[in-house]
Amino acid sequence: MPFRCLLGKCQGGSERSSNRPADRKCGTNRGRSYVAPERFPCPSTTVQQSRWANLPPELLLDIIRKIEVREKWPARRDVVCCAAVCKSWRDTTKEIVRTPEQCGLLTFPMSLKQPGPRDSPLQCYIKRERGTSTYRLFLGLSPALAGEASKLLLTAKKIRKATKTEFVISLLANDFSQASDAYVGKLRSNFLGTKFVVYNSPPPCETPAEPDLHSCQKVCKKKVSPSVAVGNHKPATIKYELNVLRTRGPRRMQCTMHAIPFASIQEGGTAPTPSTFGHSTDEKYCPCTDLSEISELAHGTRAPLILKNKSPRWHEQLQCWCLNFKGRVTVASVKNFQLVAAVDISQDIPSAEQEKVILQFGKIGKDIFTMDYRYPLSAFQAFAICLSSFDTKPACE
Repeated sequence: MPFRCLLGKCQGGSERSSNRPADRKCGTNRGRSYVAPERFPCPSTTVQQSRWANLPPELLLDIIRKIEVREKWPARRDVVCCAAVCKSWRDTTKEIVRTPEQCGLLTFPMSLKQPGPRDSPLQCYIKRERGTSTYRLFLGLSPALAGEASKLLLTAKKIRKATKTEFVISLLANDFSQASDAYVGKLRSNFLGTKFVVYNSPPPCETPAEPDLHSCQKVCKKKVSPSVAVGNHKPATIKYELNVLRTRGPRRMQCTMHAIPFASIQEGGTAPTPSTFGHSTDEKYCPCTDLSEISELAHGTRAPLILKNKSPRWHEQLQCWCLNFKGRVTVASVKNFQLVAAVDISQDIPSAEQEKVILQFGKIGKDIFTMDYRYPLSAFQAFAICLSSFDTKPACE
C-alpha cells in the first residue's frame, strides 16, 4: 500500500473531526484560495519509537558520558547532536552537561546566557567587519591560534539611526531580524554615546491550553514584533563619563548589572542561571524594566552588581597609559579596558576579589580584539559591554 494511503488512514479521524461547526467558523476568515498544509506525523514521535529511543538507560548514559569528555570545538558538536536524537537522549544529555560556571565549557545556546567559570576566564575574540558593520564573537584564543577550532558564538549588526545607534545580536551570522528565533538581544546608545542599555530577548509567550482565534491573533502579533517595551528586559546599563578632548585622561565607564545581584560575588553567593534559552516556555526572566524597580533593587537586599573599569597607570618611558593584560592585548587602543567590581569599604569583600578582572577587552591586530570574561557575567552580557566600546563617542573623546 502506498505511503500516502497509509498516512491518510492514520489521519482519517482528525480529518473527519475538522468538519465540526467550530472548525468551520474558525475557517471563515480564510480566503477561498487558502490551501491547508498537509499534516505529517511529528518527527520526534517517530524517532521516539525507534530503536535509538529504546536503548537501556545505563548504556545511553555511558555513551553520552564518553562523548561529553570532548572539550574543544568542532569535536564538541557531537554532544549537541546527541541531544537532538530524541527526548530520552536530550534529557540524558542535559543531565550530564554542566553549566559554564561548573565546567568552563560552552555547549548549548543557553550557555551563552549563563555565568562563566569562576576559576579561569573563558577566552574569546571578536572580528570586526567594517564594510558591513558586523561584529562576530568566536570562542578561542585568536584566529591564528584557534584555526578550525574557532566556534562562532554570537554576531552583532550595527545600525545607525538619527538619534541613536543599535547593535542587534543574533546566534546566526546573517540573520538579524528581531522576529527570528536566533535573536538574542540588542544594545542601544543615546545620541552622545555616553549611555548604553542592553536589552534581553523577549520573554516567552504564555498561551492558554485551549486558545480561541482572538487570543491566537494576539500571540502572533507579539511574536512578529517582539521589540515592544513589555517584551524587552534591561539586564545592564553602561555609562561613560563625559571627557571632551580627553582632558580627564582615558575613558571611564561604569556598568550596572540589573540582572545580577551584588551578593553573587560575596562568599557563598550565586548569580542567576537560566535553564533554557530564547523563546522556550520554561525560561524565567527578571524583568527590571523601569527605574523605580531598579531603584528599589539598589536600596534593598538585592543591590545590583556594579562594574567599573580598572584605572590604568601612566608609564613614563612609554609615555602612555598601561594596564596588565597578561599578554592577551598587544596593540594600544582607546577601546582597551578591564572591568572589576565596584566595592565600598563598608562591604565585606576580600581584596583578592576586588582586584579580580571580570571582563577584559583589547586589540591584538587590525579589526581583531580579544574578550575574556568570567563569573558572574555571561557571554551575551560581556559581548554587549564590549560592543559599547566600538561605538563613536563624541562627548568622550
